[in-house]
Amino acid sequence: MKKNAQSSKLKAQGKRQKPHVTGHGLKAKGKQSAVGSRQSKVENEKNLEPRTSNPVVISVNISERKTVRKRNVGNCSILENRGLEGDAHAGDWHRQVSLLAEESIEKMRKLGLKVGPGDFAENITTKGVDLISLPIGTTITIGDDVVLEVSQIGKECHTRCAIYYQAGDCVMPREGIFAKVLKGGRVKVGDEIRVVRMKG
Repeated sequence: MKKNAQSSKLKAQGKRQKPHVTGHGLKAKGKQSAVGSRQSKVENEKNLEPRTSNPVVISVNISERKTVRKRNVGNCSILENRGLEGDAHAGDWHRQVSLLAEESIEKMRKLGLKVGPGDFAENITTKGVDLISLPIGTTITIGDDVVLEVSQIGKECHTRCAIYYQAGDCVMPREGIFAKVLKGGRVKVGDEIRVVRMKG
């Protein structure tokens, strides 16, 4: 009788110690798991750096006046032997179109400046091409129609721009390049850039 009583007591204790999970608890646990999965997915997406298989245009910029920042218009006509339509720097000279790499702009951001495409008065902001390595005379194409010839690497600043006074430095004179328009056409954000002939 004593053994039977002890056995019943142990069974009762075992029942009390067994964890009790309600249907609501299971749903909550499943919900937490789903939320965690979504958060993990979002974090993974944030960590993925954008990659481009080919050099591209990321901004098309113009201004009605010189010595000011240019605004991104998304797309624009480039006129043969002139430059971007409506831009103050277009004309019959050797610096018809100016180009600057996004990678160069990033250097200025690291100095603490809040700057972006067009802030250095470049016409075309590029990504994925080492502009300053292109010798003068190099031919490049943008999109389906536009053909440019590199005419100058960097420039001398005769007057200090607003960016220079903010940072004590400006990247455009060292890493910007200039080109003449051999063939006009339409240029837009996302257009592929190709180096078709390097002189030298």
